[in-house]
Parts: sequence; structure tokens; C-alpha cells
Amino acid sequence: MTDPLGNTGTRPRLPQTRRGRRLWVSLAAGTVVIVTAAVAVWILQAIPSATGLPPQKPARASAAQAQDIPVPTVPADALRRLPEARYDAVIGGLLPYTGDAGAITESYRISSDVPVFGADRRIPVARLSAKDFVGASTTVVVVKREGPWSLVLTPARIVLPSASRGNAPAQSAGWVAGSALERAGALHDRIVVSVSEQKLSILHDGSVVSRFAVGVGTPGTPTPTGVTGYLQQRYLDPRQGQTVFPIQLTSLHASAQDEPYGGNDGGLIGIHYNRASVGAVSHGCLRLAEDAITAVDSLPLGTPITITT
Repeated sequence: MTDPLGNTGTRPRLPQTRRGRRLWVSLAAGTVVIVTAAVAVWILQAIPSATGLPPQKPARASAAQAQDIPVPTVPADALRRLPEARYDAVIGGLLPYTGDAGAITESYRISSDVPVFGADRRIPVARLSAKDFVGASTTVVVVKREGPWSLVLTPARIVLPSASRGNAPAQSAGWVAGSALERAGALHDRIVVSVSEQKLSILHDGSVVSRFAVGVGTPGTPTPTGVTGYLQQRYLDPRQGQTVFPIQLTSLHASAQDEPYGGNDGGLIGIHYNRASVGAVSHGCLRLAEDAITAVDSLPLGTPITITT
């Protein structure tokens, strides 16, 4: 899917859930793998491609060097040509994020599309749209700051598991201009999921305030572990029978399979209601009972989620 609008052109085509409420993306022609073209003639170096193959490793700027690297100005036409870092994209120039949630203390929004840079911070590899797939302001979280730069998490994939021996990063990140971010609110809460214990905990200012049973992925379609992402959006979808408890879409993706459900699944990791919410029962998503999904639904967008073994 390259356009979030449905057949009428007026209704957002939302990431969907099917059998067992497994989150998948309804795409017209399969999972989207965006290929990054040359952005414009002003860029003399090739932009890292997004073919789904393992990305090249450009030279990384050290923290000291980063202080001296100004944020490049990207012409409007070149910005429009960049692939959008969204839930159904695969963009090889992004960076894997394996850090924890400690640095995520605030959520941000952007008033216009923002270029996203890779390791060298000189060539844009993607863009963050000011509006997300439901037409709301895009939620952005920062995990690191260096000089004029902010490292933010993105909802896109870096590479498909099939192109990385079944071990793809579950969370991506990229560098943006810190000056482009507008503070939206403080984040005092955090979600922690233990796959082995099959428990989901909600922490407030570091203390556990509630704990629930959670259904996790089967051994063949595992929930990714050792990773931190964030709640990017929530929505009801009557077409999927979700008219009471909103689907909570995280920024995370399956790391072992391209499409654990099979078909046009997209590898998304969602949190959603399901009566079968205990045990290793899902295709990688997190299933919760009524009280648990209600508790997660009360948390602000941008809330970090850490999944452990």
C-alpha cells in the first residue's frame, strides 16, 4: 500500500487484523518495499536503497564529529521524493535501535514533513510525514541528542527477515533536526512485556502499577524480544470486528519472518483484544483481555514498550 486512503479515497485504509486478531496490512499488491530513487541532482552521492536487502554501512559520525555536522537543507522537491518512514515501508538507510526506554521521556509532533538521515547524517534516506495513516499528527519519540541532531524511532522496517537470515531488526531509528520537533507532552508510563512469563506490566515513573496476562507469539511465529518501540497509533476497525477495544499499533515488526500470518501481513506487532489472551497463541502480536487492553488504551501515544525474553 502506498496510499492510506481506501477505495472511496476518503476513508483511511487501516492496518488490519485477521484470524486470531493478528495484525496485518491489507495491501493491493503485497507488502510494500519502497525503493529509494535518486532524490535530486543536488545529491552527488547515492542515497541508500530500500530494496529489502541488508543495508550498506556508511561511515558513522562520532558524537564529537556530530556536534560539528550541520543539518543539511533538503529542497522541498527532494523531500517529497524521499520514501515515507511509515508502518508498511522497508528503508535500508535507517538504523537499528536496540537501546532501552530510558531516554524516552517526552513525545513530539512535527508541523511539516521532516527529512530523516542515516549514520553519516549527510544524505537523507527517508522522511517523517507530519500526518500519520489515520490523518492525525504523527507521534515522534527521541532516544538520543547530539548537537543539532535528535535520534528518533520510526515505524518503518530496515530490512526484511528473509534478506537477513531471519534476524531483522524489530525497531528502526534515524537522525532528524532537533529544531523540527515540537513538544507534545511528558511520558511517565512505560509498558514492559515478558514473553517467557507471558506478562504485560505498566509502569508509572518506574513503579509497576498494573500487571496482566498476555498472549504472545508461538515458537514458529515469535514475538520479537530484546527491543524497545513505542505506541504509534490506535484505532477501531469495524471491518475487523474491533468496534469496542481499539487496536494499539506499535512501531515494532516481526524479526523472524516477513509476514508471520502469511499473505499480506506486513510483520506488524500490535496489541489488541482477543478472548484467547493467554499462552503462546499469536502470530507475534500481543493479545490482551478486556481489562488489560483498556489499561493500555489509557496510555498516551508515544509510550515506550519494551519486550524482553
